[in-house]
Amino acid sequence: MLALADPGTTFRDSTLVRLFEPPVRRLVELLGGVLDRGGDERLLLRLRQAGVLLDVPEARRAMQYRVQLFTSAALYTTLGLVVGLAVWHSAAPMLLMGLLGLVVGLARPRGRLDKIITRRREEMRVELYTINHLLAMNVRVGGGVIQALQRVVERGRGSVVEELAEVLRAHRSGVRISAALTRAATQTPEPHAARTYRILATSAEHGSDLAKALMDMSRDLRSQRREDLRRMATRQRAAVIVPIVVILAPILLVFVAAPLPSIIFGGLGGR
Repeated sequence: MLALADPGTTFRDSTLVRLFEPPVRRLVELLGGVLDRGGDERLLLRLRQAGVLLDVPEARRAMQYRVQLFTSAALYTTLGLVVGLAVWHSAAPMLLMGLLGLVVGLARPRGRLDKIITRRREEMRVELYTINHLLAMNVRVGGGVIQALQRVVERGRGSVVEELAEVLRAHRSGVRISAALTRAATQTPEPHAARTYRILATSAEHGSDLAKALMDMSRDLRSQRREDLRRMATRQRAAVIVPIVVILAPILLVFVAAPLPSIIFGGLGGR
């Protein structure tokens, strides 16, 4: 199974927060609605889906991300102001460049977070085909849902395995396995993973033909993966063809149009 490099390496608990936490916390709370809309609950869900800042306590995870967003905005705004002043030596261009830097500084961390979530979702889609097969085999040899999850977590690695390991940790702390799986289904970024967790939760709660359901899920994943690869190949062919057309079309027009003046005016001169 493929494993994504720990995205926490790009989102660390900053020294700024640890040294100046009270004033920084107050400032970020005041600007939080402007810097990152949607509330703490949605932000915490996105951070969990990306797998970033998980080493930071959940109570301060949203603040930590907003501090980094604020820091990025301040850095790029300052850079824009300096560039505007150095190049144009005027207040209007300087303010315009500062505004542009502010927009870039706010958009860059959000875009990076979206890319991490998208990459993690694609990775999980690849992992799920194998994991569903492993779960189905463990169930068919006589194991239950919990035993199957334990065997997969002990021997596997990757984003799906990390989520299943969190499910088992919640179960060991006293949460029913079906409730832990249902919660994982609401938090995972990949819809197919959510379907797998709900199937496991239903089987653990009410009993069902789990192996068959997991194998059907794997077939669906394989079909979708084939379609995704087909679409990707089509986009790549288009990406290769478009530059060729853009480059060759003007040259072809020049060759076609070059003889026209001599043909037209030469013909008129002959008359």
